[in-house]
This record gives sequence, C-alpha cells and structure tokens, in this order.
Amino acid sequence: MTAEVTAVADFDGWMSEALAEARACPATGDVPVGAILIGADGAVIGRGRNERELTGDPTAHAEVLAIRAAAEALGTWQLTGTTLVVTLEPCAMCAGAILAARVPTVVFGAWDEKAGAAGSVHDLLRDRRLPHRVEVHAGIREAESAELLREFFAARR
Repeated sequence: MTAEVTAVADFDGWMSEALAEARACPATGDVPVGAILIGADGAVIGRGRNERELTGDPTAHAEVLAIRAAAEALGTWQLTGTTLVVTLEPCAMCAGAILAARVPTVVFGAWDEKAGAAGSVHDLLRDRRLPHRVEVHAGIREAESAELLREFFAARR
C-alpha cells in the first residue's frame, strides 16, 4: 500500500470524527461545521464545532476552536506537523488562523462557494505571496458534509 493510499484512508476516518462534531452543532442553533486537529502521531489534539450562536463569539468557528484547543494541549502556537480536518472549506478568517498557526495540511469536505478561502472563492492557504503555504486535500466525504449543511438550512426556511 502506498503512502498516498494510506493518507486518503486516514482522511476518511478523520473526517468521520469531524462529521461527528458537526452533527452536534444544530442543537445549539449553529451551522453544522466540525473540525479536528491531528498531531504528527495521528492522535486528535484539538476538536471544534461552530459555536457562534452558543457563545455569541463571531470568531467561534470550528477551525479556530480546534486550533485553540491544540495550541493549549501542546503548549505552543506553532502547530507544525499537524493536519486540520474540517467538514467545510475554511473561510478567510479561518485560513488566516491556519496560516498563523503554521498548520501544514488541511483536509476538508464540502466546498464553500460563497466564502471559501482554500480554492473556491479565494485560495489564501496556497497564496505564493505569503510566507507559509498549506497542502490542501479537498472533497473528502464531500457529499456527506454538504448534506448536513443542506438539511440544516432547509429546516430554517
């Protein structure tokens, strides 16, 4: 088995955990987005789910909360050697946090055609003008991630 095949299999399993985080969001009225941060050893070192409605904090996106939890767990803001797995393409704010934390790899499920900053609307994570670029793996369990969002917004209409 090649390293690439192993990585894709890992992405799928990790996305299961991010999807579990996302599924907990609607109970608080938050958009169902979940994220986990994986350490170099493959263990989860940070978890997050959208909590803007729950906390009243506009920065309480799943990615930011997972990054904060991992930085606290590791005792450093530099999250080199980690992988962020999130159910929705990161927005510009989250992309900035990913870059600032030096997260080298991002895996995401659904594309965000309105606010995405990892290849759809913008591509901040791979912008060559910036000092840090991120390896991006898109579309991992995309249909399942997108369906959570469709169901959430359909119920609100």
